[in-house]
Formats: sequence, structure tokens, C-alpha cells
Amino acid sequence: MPESKPVQTDAFKELLLDVAAERSLQGVLQLIVNRVARMEHTALSRIWLIERSKTSEPASEKPPEFLQLLASAGRSITEPEADWSRLDGRFSRFPMGERKVGKVAESGAAIVVWDTNDDKTWIADPDWAQRESIRGVAAQPLIFRGEVIGVFAVFMRTPVCADELIWHRMLADHAAAAIVNARAFEEIDRLKQHLELENEYLREEVATEGSFGEIIGTSPAIRSTTEQIRVVAKTDANVMITGESGTGKELVAREIHRRSERAKGPMVKVNCAAIPHELFESEFFGHAEGAFTGALKNRAGRFEAADGGTLFLDEVGEIPLALQSKLLRVLQEGTFERVGEEQTREVDVRIVAATNRDLLKESQAGRFREDLYYRLNVFPIEVAPLRQRKQDIPSLATHFLDAACHRMSKPRMRLTKKVAESLKRYDWPGNIRELQNLIERATITAKGTQIQVTLPTLDTEAPTITEQIEDVFEEVLTESQLRQLERKNILNALAKTDGKVSGTGGAAQLLGIKASTLTSRMKKMNVRWIAQ
Repeated sequence: MPESKPVQTDAFKELLLDVAAERSLQGVLQLIVNRVARMEHTALSRIWLIERSKTSEPASEKPPEFLQLLASAGRSITEPEADWSRLDGRFSRFPMGERKVGKVAESGAAIVVWDTNDDKTWIADPDWAQRESIRGVAAQPLIFRGEVIGVFAVFMRTPVCADELIWHRMLADHAAAAIVNARAFEEIDRLKQHLELENEYLREEVATEGSFGEIIGTSPAIRSTTEQIRVVAKTDANVMITGESGTGKELVAREIHRRSERAKGPMVKVNCAAIPHELFESEFFGHAEGAFTGALKNRAGRFEAADGGTLFLDEVGEIPLALQSKLLRVLQEGTFERVGEEQTREVDVRIVAATNRDLLKESQAGRFREDLYYRLNVFPIEVAPLRQRKQDIPSLATHFLDAACHRMSKPRMRLTKKVAESLKRYDWPGNIRELQNLIERATITAKGTQIQVTLPTLDTEAPTITEQIEDVFEEVLTESQLRQLERKNILNALAKTDGKVSGTGGAAQLLGIKASTLTSRMKKMNVRWIAQ
């Protein structure tokens, strides 16, 4: 054992105090290696922590462990420009039991090369050691409550002395406790942020959510839908829900989540039609502080909020083509990066998507990625329009009537047979949403215990909306002509509502679609309403 030499005891004492005060894992690791590297005679200081492989193993076996280099600092005397803080390279990862670092982790016992002039057994790269004048190596296990969690190693340009080794051991013990505490603090912060984020999205959802309640009805169409829900809910397969606007696709998504193994996790909704194109990536994946103008703090995205649960992508066909490749990567690999951040994050999310567009045709036309379509469309569920399940209308209307009376603090009203029959004769282009809005209006204007409804036509002899359209369109129209008709229809609705888009009596209600959907379509068609 070499003779003693002066040890920087004050520097070690100060470092021990600072380590105890540091709460972040990377902060603890960098603090130790940087300060030790600055001490006299130190060439290189490094910390490896034990990690577990993420490769799938039999359920009865633990994933294999390895050592991953997470902090490094030092200075070269032969290559002043060399960056010894890099975490990649030949010695960045060790299997347990390999070389001195792996042996220390496996055995839990320190390995010391007192003087390389006398002992070169543990020198992995003798040429490097000679060039850099490495004379001593001390590798200490990081042990917390009897469990080895990593290795702390110091390469010195002087032989190791006993007094110095005592401080290294003391520092290793403090470091192990600080690392475990830092991990605990970070997990608490992660869970706190996740809870806050989930609450934020839930509050936002509650503020905009309608009161459809549970899936209601006994028609063959609704029984078919509920059977499909029952079959797919217990699996982790991605689901694509299709159907006209207002048919209750979100209710189907919620029922799938409620019956799934993820029911205790969050269900987070993303209305893809309501997100400006330039904010899609941030909304989905989050952003780092300063990533763009207005990014005043770090923010998690919807994928992180839905971790362990279900992410409902409403109107998924509105996702910009440029972002679809990143969405596909998350679905395939379960990894992503926040905007303005290089750290790769992992997420475990089930996707339930909904659309009223024919995404297969969209993908064939190059407007939607075909590979993403097939990734989302693992289990398709089509929700029937209300006109195909008219026997459910009285039950739905009664449910909406009870809910409206409760919200408006009105005495309970009843649905007469005459009103129920008139509702069943109507074609319902706006589907369930239109029915709900009509019942709410009738509740507001009701003067007694019965409601009265006014529909565009109650005459059974009058042609249905479908028949009217067939009479008008005797020839096949091009896609451009259909878009022109849709634009004209939107302008007509705006004219009838004096430019009012959302709310009671707004153009969106008149068209039987969501206000966000109408706003998105107006933007796409460059529709701008100027009050007359």
C-alpha cells in the first residue's frame, strides 16, 4: 500500500454536504463527478448505475441487468480538446461481472489498484493509462440498504492512498442514498405533474362535454355495437370508430375504456379538428420551456397525460400529414420527444380513434398515411346513424328530457306518445346531437309538464331529406362540386344565424355538427362571414 499523501479533506466535506442537498438524479451524479474530477491528481471520475433490459423475457425471469454510464468528468493531458464528459463509447455499458466495474457491481466489493506500476491486472486499456499517466484506480460500489445500485470509479495520476480511499468510500455511501432519494423525488414530481395534467385535461373536457350519459337503446344496431365493445374492450387493440357526426362515437370510446383493463387509468380526449396545425406536435407530445414563442414552461402533452390509460383521438382524419409519421412512431415504439427537447420518453397508451371521414379513401388519395390508417384500424366499429335506430328515439329523448330538467331545475316533464311518434318520423341529419339540442330547446320553452317540438316536417307523406337530395342530384357530382355545395350550405347557415357559429341557435347547431368542426371547415374553405 503506498504511503499517505495530502488529501483534500475540506473539498470532500463540502462535497458531502452539497450532495445531501441536491434533489435531482442528474444533479447528484454530475455534482459528484465534476467536483472529484477537479481535485488534485484526479484524471477521470465516473458513475455507472444498474439498469434492467427492456427486452421481453419469460414472466418467471427478471430482465437482465447491466451497468450504464450516466456521469463522467475529467481532463486529458495528451489531448486537451478531448471531451471526457461523453457518455458513449467503449466503456459506456457493462454486463454484470465484466471487467472491474462489472465485478464491483456483481460482488458489492470495492476494487483498488493502488499503483499501476505494480499491478496492471485491472487496467482495461494499458496504452491509454500510460499516455495519461494513470497510477491508481479506485472503484467503489454504490450500496443502499444492502443492494448495489451502481459503481463510482476514480482514475488518478498518483497512487491511491488509504486516507483517500476512506473518503471515496464515505462519498460512495452518501452518493447511494442521494441517488435513491433523487429518484424518489423525481417519481413524486412525475406523479404530481401527471395528476395535475390529467386534472387539467379533465376540467377542460368537463367544460365542453355534453350529457349523453350511457349508451341507450335496444335496437339491433345498438345491440351490435355494444357486442363489439364487449369483445374488444378487454384487449389492448387499437379501435377505429366510424359514423356520421353526432352519432355518439365518444360514448363508444368511453365504454371501451370503462370495460378495459385500463379503466383505473386516465382517458384523455383530443379533438383533432380543434387544434391549430402549428400546435399539433406540442399538444400531442408536450414542449420544453422556450421551445417556441409562448412556451413559458415545460408542459407535458396528451400522450403523457394518458400514460397507462386510453387516448381518444376524435376526428383523427384532421391530423396534419406532416405529423402522422411521428404519431405512427409512438404507436409502433411507444417513444417520443417533447418539442424542443432531446430526451426520449416512453409511454404506454391505448389508442381509440374516431372519424366521420372515409380514411381508406383518404389514404388512397395520399391525404392520410396508409400505414397509420391500418395501425389505427385494427378493430373497426361503425356507429349507426339515428335514422337507422328509430326505435331508440323515445328512450333517448326521455333521457335527454330528464337530464335537461335536472340541469335547469325544472319539474320533471314527460314525453307524450304524439311527440315521440313525430320524433320517430323525422330523418335526423344531425343524429343524436341534434335530438339532444331539440329536446333542450323544448325544455326551455315548455310552459307545463309536457314539451312541444317543432320539426322541419312531420308529414309522413312529405319526402325525407334523403329523397329530397336524390331529387336534386340526378347526376354524379365531382368532388369539387360537392365542396362548393358544402361551402354554399355553410354560408346559408351563417346567413340564417347572422354569423353566429356556436351556442344555441348558432350555425353549428343548425348544421347538426360541433362548433369546432364548423370552425375547422370554414378555415379549410376560406369561409369568412362579414355581418351585413
